[in-house]
Amino acid sequence: MKMRWLVLVMLAILATVAAGCGTAGDDNVIKIGNAVALTGDNSTWGQAEKNALEMEIEKINAKGGVLGKKLQLVAYDTRADATEGVNVTKRLVSDKVAGIIGPGQSGVAIAMSSVAEPAKVPFIATSATNPKVTVDDKTNKVRKYAFRTCFIDPFQGTVAAQFAAKELKATTAAIVYDVGSDYSAWLGKYFTAEFEKQGGKIVANEAFRSGELDYRAILGKIKGTNPEVIFIPTMQKEAALVMKQAADLGIKTKFVGGDGWGSPDLLTLGGSAVEGSYFVNLASMDDPDIQNFIKEYQEKYKADPIMPNPVMAIDALYALVDAMNKTNSADPVKIAEQLEKTKDLPVLSGKLTIDPNTHDPLNKPAIIQEVKDGKFIFKSKFVTQ
Repeated sequence: MKMRWLVLVMLAILATVAAGCGTAGDDNVIKIGNAVALTGDNSTWGQAEKNALEMEIEKINAKGGVLGKKLQLVAYDTRADATEGVNVTKRLVSDKVAGIIGPGQSGVAIAMSSVAEPAKVPFIATSATNPKVTVDDKTNKVRKYAFRTCFIDPFQGTVAAQFAAKELKATTAAIVYDVGSDYSAWLGKYFTAEFEKQGGKIVANEAFRSGELDYRAILGKIKGTNPEVIFIPTMQKEAALVMKQAADLGIKTKFVGGDGWGSPDLLTLGGSAVEGSYFVNLASMDDPDIQNFIKEYQEKYKADPIMPNPVMAIDALYALVDAMNKTNSADPVKIAEQLEKTKDLPVLSGKLTIDPNTHDPLNKPAIIQEVKDGKFIFKSKFVTQ
């Protein structure tokens, strides 16, 4: 009996040693999560984001990694869906990542907070622009573990409205928005508030539901109001179809949109109907500050990095690396505490300073892009006035 007990003890010790040996490799790796849309309508940006992160992590690892360890990207597909975003966050928490980069969609990011906050794992959204991503609208308190590297919708809506009023000299505007999308609905409201503040008038405000593809009925109503600008705060697919159907109806006006337009699909689906339109974006292929990154990406992947997610993702990666270096730790709690102290950090898009009260970046300029000759042309960097 005694011998049997000794055997069991020895087996337990051996099992413990084996388990330790099995995780030894993990001791030399710091895992960085990537909650990203790799399939579906948003995969154009998602794939480019993941590619950019893998490329940058390779460079960091070649220089010795972080804290003497290699970085490892763990990417899971959110499909730009809130429920799937929650599932992805749970998986990444289970994988013991130091932090999460992404998502790009506000609804997904807000849902992810329900897991990230209690798990105390920070995530840095790339292009999720709704204010509720980082500040809980019910308590009006900042979410401790939610950050972002992009500007927010009130700023974006303000930029779009000021551009329409000041640069395009528009005094009347119509809005076509997706009532099923927080991004679309709120961006429309922010545009309205600023456009009216600039002395303009909203002559039509028409909604459609997600999934609808025929907008002729609402465009017919808008045509009668003869707006000088139509603001379309939607993703690229809907925006392209709205402009195409507007052209079919003989509507001649300027079209303005938000960062959801910045995909080649806008050009493919819209064709000549999208020529001469403008949209607000976070980054541009023509930005002189990111030309080295673009060249490296093109050489590695034989394709262009679809803006803006790759740039915002690398900004987020730099912020995580900086936080780890400054705390000498890969502990998510310490990283989150340091992230909100980020100030004047050199990143791909310029310099990053995080507002500790909102976890949003301060002084982030907007890019105005024009669709010209079937391409997205850098028009200007725009700061609200």
